[in-house]
Amino acid sequence: SERNKDINMSLFSSLYVGVSGLNAGQNSLNTTSHNLANVETKGYVRQQVLQKDSTYLKLGINHVSTLQTGLGTDIAAVRQVRDMFLDKSYRTEVGRKGFYEVQYEGTQEVEGLFGEMEGVAFQDTLNDFWISLQELSKEPDDIVKRASLIQTSVNFIERAQNISKQLNDYQVNLNTQIINQVNRINQISTEIGDLNKKIRYYESNGMEHANDLRDRRNLLLDDLGEIARITYRENKDGVVTVNLEGVQLVTEDNTYKIGLEKVSESSDMLKPVWESNGDDVFDLSRAASIGKGTDLGLLKGLLVTRGTKQAKYTDIPDPNNTDPAYDYQGRLDYYNNQVETSVIMKAQAQFDRLIHGIVTTMNDILSPNKEITVAGNTTFTFADGTSLTVPAGGKIKILDVANAPVGMDDNETMGEALFNRKSMDRYKEIDENDYGVDLDGDGKLGKIKIYMEEDETDNYSLFTLGEIEVNPKLLNNYSFIPLSVKGGTGDYGIKTAEKLLEAWQNPFDTVSPNTLTKYNFNGYYTAFMGEVATRGEQLRTISENQGSMVNSIDSQRQQSIGVSSEEELTNLIKFQHAYNASARYITVIDDMLEHIIMRM
Repeated sequence: SERNKDINMSLFSSLYVGVSGLNAGQNSLNTTSHNLANVETKGYVRQQVLQKDSTYLKLGINHVSTLQTGLGTDIAAVRQVRDMFLDKSYRTEVGRKGFYEVQYEGTQEVEGLFGEMEGVAFQDTLNDFWISLQELSKEPDDIVKRASLIQTSVNFIERAQNISKQLNDYQVNLNTQIINQVNRINQISTEIGDLNKKIRYYESNGMEHANDLRDRRNLLLDDLGEIARITYRENKDGVVTVNLEGVQLVTEDNTYKIGLEKVSESSDMLKPVWESNGDDVFDLSRAASIGKGTDLGLLKGLLVTRGTKQAKYTDIPDPNNTDPAYDYQGRLDYYNNQVETSVIMKAQAQFDRLIHGIVTTMNDILSPNKEITVAGNTTFTFADGTSLTVPAGGKIKILDVANAPVGMDDNETMGEALFNRKSMDRYKEIDENDYGVDLDGDGKLGKIKIYMEEDETDNYSLFTLGEIEVNPKLLNNYSFIPLSVKGGTGDYGIKTAEKLLEAWQNPFDTVSPNTLTKYNFNGYYTAFMGEVATRGEQLRTISENQGSMVNSIDSQRQQSIGVSSEEELTNLIKFQHAYNASARYITVIDDMLEHIIMRM
């Protein structure tokens, strides 16, 4: 009877072996089914059941070993199959890809606006202007040729203004994208903080693993890595802390928000700042470098591409400016650090420089000025109520009456430029008799026209895109175009037209303050677009290489984290057989117990 009792106890303990097999098989089947159900779920990581021996019963000890019997199998863990190294590499490289890709898109947009990719190229507009000048030089008194010049000038300005507006609009669009990305960062940081709390709660018993919540959190880290440079670590409680650009974004208990503020009071451009202290999120003064990790993140790429303001020709330093107050080196540093690095700002400044050069060159030939020195401190008061104060020894420009060409009209009008500023006249008139001084040195007192200089602090005074128009007086009457000499012959008209042609072909400027080669207007535009194309090609190569690297890393990740339906179906069959085997094992033990009990 004692022996039967021991056998019964052994058989009853054997039931635990079968039950543990059923539980292990059921859990394995559930995990496999969960994997199959999420084959197409983005960010889902394949889960794997790890089994281990259950506890053992000690029966005794002999001279060889401990006598014990096992109680079956148990579930050690349902783990995620991830490679942390590949995750980190992916999040770094996808951020670098975003940084360069958005800049490449910017160069594509610039080339598209100038019609270099398709449509009517701005080069054709320049050529039309050049042809109209050539035709005018043949017959400067021909009203048809003059009309052609005026119409070509109108088309030239309209096309240039339209391109400038589209550049500005694209810059505004980038500003909107920056706002959206900042909002996305704040949304991600909030979600990661919430997931941290849930994961810590579910895993606090040391038994469960919140794998689906971890999948969601890892997917958010992937998205965040694409937007900005991040570092992160997970503590023993399963909580992930995140730093963005070296500053805490998500801690164990808090999340920090990013706000937006204007780059400057005069600019509508926004920059990301930390709400907690108002510090800039990104240090854009550091050059982009792979080695230093300063070329990461879509958001930083957007900021670099957009720049800090709508640039114009005054943002390009002028080495010929002799004003002691003109800080050339400081302006050059600003250009290199802010303008040169921005695809849009550089295009705006260089294009505006070209238009400004053409406009002022044409104007100064048709309406030339001469510089005079004012002996004593003088305040000139104009008819519109404004005034101009010039210190003793100061210089002003006035219309050079002796050398200025005149129109074909009966009054032989002079001083009419081809292009005007919309909000400021080219000249303001004074009477020398009011000041008792022969300012122009012609030996008599009379009326003179003082040229209103450009002032970079006053946008309305600049010959810059958005402020230029064709002279309305010339639009209404082509005979006012000043090509002739006062009281002279038509030969002078040819000479003036030839001066326009010569000025078009003469060296105008370097395309960048960092280069030495000077170009004429056509050459400047060609070099300008060449720089855009070259930069675009460089950015395209880098972004495509980064794209290949990201795809390669992600492919390696998917080999471990991805769900293979064929593999999971094989596991499904395997675990189903294991479950059936455990069930049959229990049936055998049950028959044995019944046999023993019935015979007792």
